[in-house]
Amino acid sequence: MRESRLRASARRLDAATPPTRDRATDALRAFAILGVVLGHWLVTALVADGGTLRTVSPLRYQPWLAPVSWVFQTLAVFFLVGGHVATNSWASAQARGIAYRGWLHARMSRLLTPVAALLGLWTAVSLTLLLTGADFDTIHTLLNLALSPLWFLLVFAGLTAATPLVARMNPLWPLAVVLHVDLIRFGLGGPAWPGWINVAAGWLVPYTLGAAWTRGELTRRAGLVLVIGGVVATAGLVTLAGYPASMVGVPGAGVSNLNPPTLAAVTFGLAQCGLALLLREPLRRLMRRPAAWAAVALVNLSAMTVFLWHQTALMAVTALGLTVGRLPGLHTVPSELSWLPLRVVWLPVFGLALAVCWAAFHGYERGGHTRGGGAGLRRHSRVLRVRRRPETVDDGMARHA
Repeated sequence: MRESRLRASARRLDAATPPTRDRATDALRAFAILGVVLGHWLVTALVADGGTLRTVSPLRYQPWLAPVSWVFQTLAVFFLVGGHVATNSWASAQARGIAYRGWLHARMSRLLTPVAALLGLWTAVSLTLLLTGADFDTIHTLLNLALSPLWFLLVFAGLTAATPLVARMNPLWPLAVVLHVDLIRFGLGGPAWPGWINVAAGWLVPYTLGAAWTRGELTRRAGLVLVIGGVVATAGLVTLAGYPASMVGVPGAGVSNLNPPTLAAVTFGLAQCGLALLLREPLRRLMRRPAAWAAVALVNLSAMTVFLWHQTALMAVTALGLTVGRLPGLHTVPSELSWLPLRVVWLPVFGLALAVCWAAFHGYERGGHTRGGGAGLRRHSRVLRVRRRPETVDDGMARHA
């Protein structure tokens, strides 16, 4: 009976989606978010060292696991979709006579409102830990993990604000900036600080590719060129120029491909973007299935909550586990081959903790709560059509939208 109700809900959600909706775009965004979440859960370990918690990575002890980062470091796809959606939205706003200020306020509200809940909770947690005499290094480690998603939001918010300026920018321009910055840093032995220019320039490359997608310039052939060119360039940079093979940061490593982004991270992102473009049509066909579309729609309606709280979920499970003892794959140093399969076993537990965080905080993603405690500001969903009719329990996803 439950299965038939879920199928009925999926069919209703499918029918409520506007026919003009590009479901492939939502699928790519959902896969990008879930890739980042699963990647962090797989390569981040909190290890108890005496009375201190420290962050370690299996990539430090087992470098042959670098291909894991190739699968789950999906930020370039998120910026590709973000650039596509933002430029589409800006063009639509201009057509309707909406001023830049009003458009930007709407975009920033969707991005930044959920951050308040995260900052509020971790301010309270930090003060509590300080007052109870917790080790300062432990507090620093926890805060660094909990608030690390905010760097991404700051960059994404900056690029969103610059959308009218970069909407017609050729992606080769920011790519050239990244190339020259790396030449200064690594080729000429210059200082490290110019690398931070790549925080904007590096992610501007896939963002402007998203704008080119909106303009209709990214054909299937362009996708093939990006995949082949990106793979060849990245392989050359890793094997011949000495760039790290891991596409995420590794604690203790001399150079990180991600912090700040290097040319290798950008070329790798180009390959990912090309693959995403090639998958558009297969994804559109897949998203015609109500069950598949329902899963993608749910992730998209909760994308900010999932992204902001996934590290908190990991830390909550780790802390609760310490009350039992040092558990394999959770608190142990990831230096053994057996650590990764043991960590995979913990993924459903992290998912359950994230579901608890979602239940507690997803209201902020929908605009917060009213003083009366009910649902807050109700916004029209761009994923679903709003229908004014009596609501059943199975209509939960449409209600969230």
